[in-house]
Amino acid sequence: MQVRNHHDLWSGVMFGSFGLLFIVLSRQYQLGSAAKMGPGYFPTMLGALCLILGLVIAAGAFKSSATQARIAKVGWRELIVVLLGVSLFAALLPQLGIIVALIVLILVTSTASHEFRFRDALISSVVLLIMSYLVFVKGLELQFPLLPKFMTK
Repeated sequence: MQVRNHHDLWSGVMFGSFGLLFIVLSRQYQLGSAAKMGPGYFPTMLGALCLILGLVIAAGAFKSSATQARIAKVGWRELIVVLLGVSLFAALLPQLGIIVALIVLILVTSTASHEFRFRDALISSVVLLIMSYLVFVKGLELQFPLLPKFMTK
């Protein structure tokens, strides 16, 4: 048996791994039954569905009718820049507020693109800041600090 579609194989492995992880971690909760679900029922069933889906997708990688596909080289620089941006957002949000943290997130992660332009990143920052404010602060009423702590006292 030869792997014809590496995309499908690794997608199946990813889904299967997450499903297995859900099943293992949800074992600490009571399962219950379909009629009277316990706290572990939903994550266990979700994990089982992900595991089955992963097996089906991975099996498709071996079919003779599967299209030939190879995995492209990983863009490590881009991956690290995006992870850095998300980490900075998480670290800055409590102290500097959503305005500063979101602008830093967008500016940092935008540099991961080969088509980065500062003007476009600023426009994206303003649009996403307005949308985030309307959705999370006004719509969902989440208690994010808007401004840095030193400006609110």
